[in-house]
Amino acid sequence: MGHSVDFSRSRAWSVTMSPASSWLKMDSPWVTMDSVSSIANEEAALQWAALESLPSADRLRSNIIKRPVESLESTGQESRWYSSFKYDEVDPTKMGLADRQLFLDRIFKKADEDNSAFLKKLRNRIDIMTLLLGPPSSGKTTLLLALAGKLEKSLKVTGEITYNGHKLSEFIPEKTSAYISQNETLIGEMTVKETLHFSERCQGMGDRYELLSELARREKSLGIVPDPAVNLFMKATSIEGDQIGLQTDYTIRILGLDICADIVVGDEMRRGISGGQRKRVTTGEMIVGPTKTLFMDEISTGLDSSTTHQVVKNLQQIVHLGEATIIMSLLQPAPETFALFDDIIVLVEGQIIYQGPREHVLDFFESCGFQCPARKGAADFLQEVTSRKDQQQYWVDRSIPYQFVPASEFVKRFNRYHVGRALQSKISVPFDKRKNHRSALVFKKRSVPLKVLLKASFAREWLLMKRNSFVYVFKIVQLVILASITSTVFLRTNMQTKTESDGAVYIGALTFGLLVNLFNGFTEQALVISRLPVFYKQRDLLFYPTWVFTIPNCILRIPISIIESALWVIVTYYSIGFAPEASRVFKQFLIFFLVQQMAAGHYRVLAGVIRSMTIANTCGGITALIVLSLSGFTIPKALIPKWWMWGHWLSPLTHGFYALAINELFSSRWMDKFAPDGRRLGVAILENMGVFADESWYWKSAGVLLGYSIIFNILFTLSLMYLNPLGRPSPVIPEETAAEIEAKIDHSAHKGNRKAEVEVQSMTHHPSVGFSPQWRSCETYRNEADKAFSRRGMGLPFTPLAMSFNEVNYYVDMPPAMKEQGVTEDRLQLLRGISGTIRPGILTALMGESGAGKTTLMDVLAGRKTCGYIEGDIRMSGYSKNQSTFARVSGYCEQFDIHSPQLTVKESLVFSALFRLPNEIDIQEKYLYLIVRVLGIVCRFTDIKERENRVLHLPPSASTTARASFGINSEQVLCGLPRDAILTATR
Repeated sequence: MGHSVDFSRSRAWSVTMSPASSWLKMDSPWVTMDSVSSIANEEAALQWAALESLPSADRLRSNIIKRPVESLESTGQESRWYSSFKYDEVDPTKMGLADRQLFLDRIFKKADEDNSAFLKKLRNRIDIMTLLLGPPSSGKTTLLLALAGKLEKSLKVTGEITYNGHKLSEFIPEKTSAYISQNETLIGEMTVKETLHFSERCQGMGDRYELLSELARREKSLGIVPDPAVNLFMKATSIEGDQIGLQTDYTIRILGLDICADIVVGDEMRRGISGGQRKRVTTGEMIVGPTKTLFMDEISTGLDSSTTHQVVKNLQQIVHLGEATIIMSLLQPAPETFALFDDIIVLVEGQIIYQGPREHVLDFFESCGFQCPARKGAADFLQEVTSRKDQQQYWVDRSIPYQFVPASEFVKRFNRYHVGRALQSKISVPFDKRKNHRSALVFKKRSVPLKVLLKASFAREWLLMKRNSFVYVFKIVQLVILASITSTVFLRTNMQTKTESDGAVYIGALTFGLLVNLFNGFTEQALVISRLPVFYKQRDLLFYPTWVFTIPNCILRIPISIIESALWVIVTYYSIGFAPEASRVFKQFLIFFLVQQMAAGHYRVLAGVIRSMTIANTCGGITALIVLSLSGFTIPKALIPKWWMWGHWLSPLTHGFYALAINELFSSRWMDKFAPDGRRLGVAILENMGVFADESWYWKSAGVLLGYSIIFNILFTLSLMYLNPLGRPSPVIPEETAAEIEAKIDHSAHKGNRKAEVEVQSMTHHPSVGFSPQWRSCETYRNEADKAFSRRGMGLPFTPLAMSFNEVNYYVDMPPAMKEQGVTEDRLQLLRGISGTIRPGILTALMGESGAGKTTLMDVLAGRKTCGYIEGDIRMSGYSKNQSTFARVSGYCEQFDIHSPQLTVKESLVFSALFRLPNEIDIQEKYLYLIVRVLGIVCRFTDIKERENRVLHLPPSASTTARASFGINSEQVLCGLPRDAILTATR
């Protein structure tokens, strides 16, 4: 069958062929020079040449996209379908969602395999990945922060860190490298795609545009035709200004986030994506940008092994084919994931005991006398071989008495090992700065024009306001209700304008309106504090200057404030009976608007300076009382002590009160009447209240309120610019405990592992039970535990219960984003006909990939779902589940660590025990049970004994593992724990 090629005046190709044509077998959706030349006439080739002859700026914005079209042709007796493809010229900066999806669907049918092939093409047109291993609290996070240049300034640091021979002070490490935290700090109201797209717009494209321009110039001079798919991808991700989001779509595809791209991230109070998906979004925030050096801190926490392998494999491809550098810390990588890494760093007690190729790590430990069993994963072996309680089982030479090998000894042996000697030899030779490529390091803080940053920030702030519209609607409704109540209290039919006492009543109505509008800005404090964690993260990553965040935050609240002030004046002004002149209506509106702006700025400053919701709420009320007391209407001006008069003049409410009073009492209905002493009635009332009888003071007071609004917002910007998140002091062990631990460790180093374990157990008040292979069996463990508990007499009685559930279905309302895509159903089904039973004495594991619905099922069974529709039968020991009684006999272990940050571990456990254990148990018995059974058993296996007196600061002060270890005792999950801790804790 022949081919036909046409090129219309609209510069669109139209290619038609039969189904048997080999053209249909092309995987790429883009036309190439060779393919066109082989099927087109000379005119088509000239048109391609014309495209190449465009000016450089236009050529960089032009490409060809292929769209499939099917047509039916009738030829007398038979009809046949013909596949045709229309080739359109497209501007990469104006590609719509359909074009981007067409590109990704054709190029990335399988995320991991097709991504590798695409990156190979990208590399041909234009490298190690290191795994950081170590037990909990070994210093992995601290090392990654140090390498990224993000350690706290208060810490003392010695040594030197260089990038290509440049010290951290010689370039901008925040733009050159990126630290990906183990904590998911995300905005819950934004969807996955919106989160990644905002990150893309803030990070920009780096030097991609310069690279593309130089590349296009060289290719044109040499007559080289690039791969069209790679050409369009580079153009779409390299254009200045507003980016189209193709890089975001690419990142979503390789991280496997397609299924939740249009779902809000969610938080503790809002249903969103799963914990594993949140972790991938945190990773995607940084790899969506141009940064080529990434420090990833335990990014696999909460991910299943399959998803972790897919993510790490894609990152490996980016490293090998994109010349990136990644150091990643993982607690428990599967063997197939471990095999993807090139180098391994083993960190123990803040010391690197091995750093080098993955192929030599096991050989090094064999040279030290420790061998990894054949059926043991290398990563698990490396985690346990440095542990005091697990090291002995890997000792090879039984003819030599085993002695515990500390980290310091491993360091000495590594320095003598050939890998260690080679590493020292490389480090000893300084890097030649002349070999450094100009684009390898970033030397300026801003890689994106401020106009683009402002536009992105305004768009995000407006989006968040729409997502939080309930808050603003509620504030408006509340204000209208209060205005209506105020109007009935000060109803104009009861208001007179004859005496000074009548004027005082009007002053009272104005004062109440002033207070209502003052406290109306209180919600701004909570909104700002809730946004601070994400702001601090993005500020430290140099996403944008601080004022780019604060300006939209302040400006976009102005229309809301105008509406609220106008509604207050509309409802109250004529119903109360204030001065009827129209000018005075607008002047009162102006003052209420300025008071709202001043109050909003005031509470923003408190939020930025205090940074704690609890303390800020307290301080907000105190400052309001102070300015209220000194304003002159709560305590008359004449009664304020002289040494407090400075506070009276500094109080913004003073000037709001002056302006409102002058505006009302200088109207003709007050000034045309006289008081008994001969003064004008309006002047007499003002002087009685201690207000200047000068109408110019209205504008002076209005100016002061405007000035306060500006000053407060400037102070808010400065507080966010120079203050950091609340102090995260390092967890401290009491001196006597630390000395005791150190003495016992030194003592045990000379005796064998078994004696060392006895010493450690004696410190934690546990029975001396050796860690022999027999102890590792479940039956032996249970027998020994029963004996230990029987000696203590601390087995509390409880009634075994069984749970059964039959045909459980769970639906939620269809998300608006899915309805916009053509979905007609009103409900989205998340659980489908789930049936099962959970029996006492049987440990049941619920397994599934990330996003499979594990948390949803647990929430439904535990009665934690506050929205949606639940169908099916759930029973407890044969009786229908009653949530009020079920909550007393069950405990729900949530995925996220939510604790009281001001309490220590022991205090939190005591608090939980006092409330959860039955009332029939004596309080002393509760304490004894808690200390002996909970702290005595769980602490030993989760290494929480040394942390029981630590305060649970907000993350990341305590490591994720320490918080998860504490969570085991307080009904939390095992995310973030190494395999040996999970094994012992589960036992």
